Amino acid sequence: MLLLASAVLAVCIGESPIDCRTVFAIVAAHLLDPGAGYATADETIIMLIRIPRVILAAFVGASLAVSGAVLQSLFRNPMADPFILGISNGAALGASAVLLYGVSFGLGLFNLPLAAFVSGTVTILLVYELARTGNRVATNTLLLSGIAASAFMSACTSFLLFVSNENLHQVIFWMMGGFAGRTWEHVVMLLPFTLLGVGVFLTLARPLNALMFGEESALYLGVRVERLKKILLVVSAVVTGAAVAVSGIIGFVGLIVPHIVRLIAGSDHRVLLPLSVLIGATFLILADLLARLVIAPAELPIGVITALCGAPFFVYLLRSRRGAA
Repeated sequence: MLLLASAVLAVCIGESPIDCRTVFAIVAAHLLDPGAGYATADETIIMLIRIPRVILAAFVGASLAVSGAVLQSLFRNPMADPFILGISNGAALGASAVLLYGVSFGLGLFNLPLAAFVSGTVTILLVYELARTGNRVATNTLLLSGIAASAFMSACTSFLLFVSNENLHQVIFWMMGGFAGRTWEHVVMLLPFTLLGVGVFLTLARPLNALMFGEESALYLGVRVERLKKILLVVSAVVTGAAVAVSGIIGFVGLIVPHIVRLIAGSDHRVLLPLSVLIGATFLILADLLARLVIAPAELPIGVITALCGAPFFVYLLRSRRGAA
């Protein structure tokens, strides 16, 4: 209900406010007659600008939040998320190569998410190998490895920007994160990756519950731990890479949302993962709405909003863990 309410609010509110009855009437008319044109300005704003933007924000929020929940459980580290572990900056490097130099895999619309997935996967595997000692991954080493890999990927992206003379403004604004100018094409680009990733995560909820008690206990319960880790890392990179490809770098969603869900519903992944999807979608829709309203008629990059929320939260987690130690 909260997700639906936030979506309706985000469609109605903007530089040109549109009342809810008009929104519902226009949406109902187009559902009954999919071939209907956009006869009025309100129809164009709702059907071509706001609804695809809200849907995209929901998909990206859900993708980042559920990936964060999975990574925190996998590494048994409350500070793990796609942004802090470097997946987001790694994915941004691949996406920037496509945007700046037209790197192509011959897949048309899906070139961008595939490039982001490949570079994001390489990044998280690099972080994991740097942090691993035998079969153990130390928390502090993991965080430091993620920060180092993130800085390196960010430097590589900056180098690509420096030596390129085209699309600089587009890429720089895209790297700050946001949904301005996004269309139904971007929704179609992200949809299969989000559905696939969330579906895989939900089917692995029980093995993730077993992993909470430690790798040795999970092995006794019949979980193939190393195989599970690889699947979770790759799928996290797929989901995060696709999200970054359409929205740019949006940090801290995967850090904040899983903690909120754990406070509400506990750590059972059969509940944690679906709730992370719903609350992550709601959080990013509202953050995007705030980004549109704060300095209207101009628009803040949504990455600024999530960083303002997430950076203090990260400091709080660091201090609380230091106190526990």
